[in-house]
Amino acid sequence: MCEKSVKSLTPVEAWNFLEHTPRAVLIDVRSSMEFLFVGHAKGSVHVPWIDEPNWTVNPDFVTEVRKVMLGGFIAADSQEGAPIVLICRSGKRSLEAGKVLIDSGFTEIYNVEEGFEGELDDKHRRSSVGGWRFHGLPWEQC
Repeated sequence: MCEKSVKSLTPVEAWNFLEHTPRAVLIDVRSSMEFLFVGHAKGSVHVPWIDEPNWTVNPDFVTEVRKVMLGGFIAADSQEGAPIVLICRSGKRSLEAGKVLIDSGFTEIYNVEEGFEGELDDKHRRSSVGGWRFHGLPWEQC
């Protein structure tokens, strides 16, 4: 039996995948503050993995993702319907969240490796060595 796992995409690969796979859903798993104030990929849906005020894993994460996917994207009798692409700041939280979704029965989960802001550079700044914004992909800020 083949074990399911989270697949990895670079930000550019993720954008191309989303453009060519209209049923795919991009879910941003960062905190509410990050999503609103740092900005987010255009068209992404926000479902926080870890959020304020307690900064603990969202106990309703899988249920909230199911609600998003049941909004016309997924067949009622199957959780594998549409692909889910997850993004966070640097690709670490979204990978953790993706593993939980796989364990919960979802089958086509992708992680944006560099995330929205990428890793820190030598001056301790983000968005300068990788990430969705670094690659000039569409994003917006509230």
